[in-house]
Order: sequence, then C-alpha cells, then structure tokens
Amino acid sequence: MNNTDIPATAPELVAAVSSDLTRAERRIAQEVLSDPTLLAFGTVSDLAKRVGTSRPTIVRFAHKLGFKGYAQLQRHIRSDLSHQLSRPSERIRYEEDKAPPARTTVRDSLDSVFEALAGERMGQLAEPLARAEQVWILSGETSLAGAHALRSGLSMVRPHVHLLEEHRFGTHLCDAGPGDAALVMDFYRYRRQVIGAAKLLKSAGVQLVAVTDSPLSPLVELTPNWCEIEVPAIGPFDSSVPAVAISELLVGHVTRLLHETAARRIDHIEALWDETEVFLGE
Repeated sequence: MNNTDIPATAPELVAAVSSDLTRAERRIAQEVLSDPTLLAFGTVSDLAKRVGTSRPTIVRFAHKLGFKGYAQLQRHIRSDLSHQLSRPSERIRYEEDKAPPARTTVRDSLDSVFEALAGERMGQLAEPLARAEQVWILSGETSLAGAHALRSGLSMVRPHVHLLEEHRFGTHLCDAGPGDAALVMDFYRYRRQVIGAAKLLKSAGVQLVAVTDSPLSPLVELTPNWCEIEVPAIGPFDSSVPAVAISELLVGHVTRLLHETAARRIDHIEALWDETEVFLGE
C-alpha cells in the first residue's frame, strides 16, 4: 500500500468477475458502467427498476464484486468518483445534472458517521482521548472544522488539549510522548505534513486514533484504532459536516467517560467566565 493507492474503479471491479456474471448481473454491470452515478447515489430499488430485475439480484451482484452488501459497494463507487474529481475546479466543470442532491449526500455522510461509531468502536476511539495525559489534534485542511470542534469541546471537559498548527509542529512535537494520545483526521488527497507529523507522534510513543475516508488512507498503516467516514462534495469543495459530526459525538462520549470530573471542570470554567464578565448581562 502507498499514498497514491485509490479504490478500484467500477470497470476494474466488473472486469475481475466478468466471466462469473449471470445474464441479469451483466445487465446491471452495463447500466453501472454507462452511468456510475446511478449506483453511487441511487437506492437498490432505483437500480433494480432501471435494470428490470429484483432487489436480491442487485445485492448478489454486490457480493459477487467482493462487497458485504449494496451499501458497501455504493460507498466504494462514491469514493472512486470523488477521487476522479478531487480538484475543486474539476468539480465545477462536472456536469451539474450528474451531481447528486446536497441533502442526499449530507444525509448519507452522516449515516456513515454513525456506522463508523457503531458497537464498541465509539469507546475504542474515545477512551484514549479521555485517559491520556495530553491530547494532540492533527488535521488536514478539509477536516479542519472538525478539528476545531474537537479541540473546543474536549478543552471544556478535560485539560491539556492541543490543536497542532503546521508552523509550530517542532514545538508541539517536542512536548509529546508516552501517555499522550493524538486524534489524526485527514481525507483524500492526504497532506504530506499531516502524515509526517502523525508518524513522528507515533515514534514518540503517542497513542494514535485516526479518522479518515478510506481503508487505503496512509493513516491506516499507523494505527489499528481508526474509523472510516464518507466525505462528500458539496459544490466544488469537500463537506465539513461529517468531520464536525464525528468530533461532536466523540466529545459527547469522552464527557460521559469522565462524568463528574468533566462536570467540575465545566463548573470551574463557567465561574471564571462570570468573574471576568465574558458574556453580556441578560
């Protein structure tokens, strides 16, 4: 695996199993190859109706391509389309009638956040952020809104939370070490400085937690404690909504883990705000 790896395209997936496809599955493949957006943004029912087949046949087609189900195949194809249109200028030139509705893309990306945190995964990601001596937050440009939300929330419920800034990497990294944890968040086209700093944190003994958008992300090589979320394009730019959402959910879980300690810290902060007259009087 290397930093230039991208998901296999729809033609590559179909070509790998073409000899094993049934007649109905070949019709599905033809529709998908002629218009990948149908698979990327349509429901199982939409595709079944378009092809003239059944929902179970669509699901079997996804299995034959190597996926657990239709939803996983759909996320893969969306990721492929996103990587093809990775530059904002390319997205501006992309035909508007092929772009999915913003409501659909945002809703689906939020669904991916809750799926990423299902079961024990929420606790596995949040526990290091609650128990570490210091928490370091490292982010690429696309995920920066989420990083700010995470720093703001965690700083309210626990001390020693730092958002690493590129021009101060040397100073920050000098202070990181065993007993600390770092939340690293970055999406395609992964930033060289973020990956480099994450490697330095790991070498310093910091426990890494990663939020990214693909199993092929270079962050996945650095820690077993990672999750994948969907990052859609809204207009020419990647949406910040899923990064902010997962950050807020992690803050909520860290708060529950810290419980009374978090409550006492918030009370202290509120008292200091009152003494310094931070807010306008009601």
